[in-house]
Order: sequence, then C-alpha cells, then structure tokens
Amino acid sequence: MKESGYSIKDLEVLSGIKMHTIRIWEKRYSLLNPHRTDTNIRWYDDSDLKRLLNISMLTKNGFKISKIAGWDDAELRDKVLKISEDKSSDSDYLERFMLLMVDMNTQGFEELIDEILQKNDIEEAFFDVFFALFERVGTYWQVGSIFPAQEHFVTNLFRQKLITAIDQLKVDRKRGSTMLFFTHEEELHEMGLLFYSYLAKKRGFDIFYLGQSVPFDDLQKISELKSIDFAFTAFTNSIPKEELENYLVQLKDCFPKQKIFVTGRQIQIHSPALPRNVKSVKDFREFQKFLGTTY
Repeated sequence: MKESGYSIKDLEVLSGIKMHTIRIWEKRYSLLNPHRTDTNIRWYDDSDLKRLLNISMLTKNGFKISKIAGWDDAELRDKVLKISEDKSSDSDYLERFMLLMVDMNTQGFEELIDEILQKNDIEEAFFDVFFALFERVGTYWQVGSIFPAQEHFVTNLFRQKLITAIDQLKVDRKRGSTMLFFTHEEELHEMGLLFYSYLAKKRGFDIFYLGQSVPFDDLQKISELKSIDFAFTAFTNSIPKEELENYLVQLKDCFPKQKIFVTGRQIQIHSPALPRNVKSVKDFREFQKFLGTTY
C-alpha cells in the first residue's frame, strides 16, 4: 500500500474492476468512502479494497450491483463465504487470494493453495490460477509493486510450495542432459524461473539451479567446471534494450556450444536481437513443447 493508501488505479489493478466502473458505482451507490489528501486527491484504505474485492466476486457470480451495493461488510462476507463453500472458478480463487493477501492471512492462504492443488496438478494450478494472481498484483510481470510487504508474503508462500514440489521429483539420469537456471545480477524476480526449472526436472533434465542475481563471473567459472547442455534465464526487471542485447552476447560467448533459453517481460517488450544459440521462450506451454521434443 502506498503511504497515502490505494489510488483508484490501484483498486482497478487489484480488483479487476475498471476505474470508470468504480467511479460510477461510487457516484450512484455511494459504494466506497474514499479519504482525501490535503490537495483533495482521493485515496482508499484496506477496508475499501476488501469491500470492492467482495463485490467483484459477487458480481462475477451473478449478483446485481444495485442489490448488493447497500449491503454492509458483514452481509457481503457471508455471501462470499457461501460461494467459497461451493465449487470455485479460477476468477473466484483470485478474489479469495486477494482478500487473504490484504490481511496477510498465512493460514488461509496456505489452505486455499492446498485446496487448489487437491483439484489440479501443480502445473495446471500455476498456469490457470497462481500466475494470474501474480499478474493481478503486478508481481514479477511488472516493474514495481503496489505493496511490497504483501507481495513478499505471497511469493514466498508459493516459492516454498514450488521448492517442495521440485525436491520431490526424481531425476532420470539416463537422459543425461543438464540445464542451468539463473538470472543476471540486477534481476530480483525468480518465481517464473523456479517454475521453469520444475518443468525441466519433471521431464527428466538434471537441473542446476543458481537462482536470482548471479554475478557473470560465476557463470564463467561454472561454464569451465560443470558440463552444461542448456542454459535458461529470465528478464523481468526493467533493463535497457542495448544492455539486454549486450548481456545476451556475453552469454553466447560464455556458453557457445549450449542452447540458451531466455524469457520474461523484458524480452517481450524489447524483442532483442538474439545470438545464434539463443532462443526466446514465449511462455510455459511453449517451453513444455520443447521439453517434449527429442532433447
């Protein structure tokens, strides 16, 4: 949360409801009670966000805004809990996650993660629900975040789940292919990288995971000491196109005989020139297709 609370743009990002719609609902139904700064700029607090998230979930499940706008917070919560007891859609899961995140409710968050994992395997859960949550809050796919404490709370819980899932996988040593995972020194986001490493290990690759912010000198030493067949890195933090392209050339020189996979928001934004042994990966499903080939 920003020092002065949430802006209406923040509410749009977090709730999925357009700013224009929020303004109309405010004017027509007195839906929220925004505060104002000394310069008369509106801002919203956690109670406003929770109310809007509950309303968002209810409207997506067929409730009319004209009916529920007059309900107090307790009535809204009761209806949301009733929906949550029934089979939830991916959209409902997002609203529930957002509410738990605002409260930093660890137990509730873990229980909801486990509920989803009981109904879906971990790949489907990440594809259809978890990464949609990250996109909603701006985590890992946008530069900057709305509330760092909640962001770290959420991503660390998912990180623990992924690491546990990776540890439980067995490596097919007969395959004999090693894949190195890392990010460059200024890259702090590794959730996507961790999931890509899960996909690779599940399909028989011997993964060598270095994580985030790896100095280039370390990569050079590893290239001399360790037999690597493939390398994989991701770019999420903002980086100038020229700097990105220079780094890719350095990677090509460091791993000249290996295929290097690159992915992330910055690859999509800049569409950099790729050295001959560097391949851009659009998303997880595209990477799955590669893993299913003859390699």
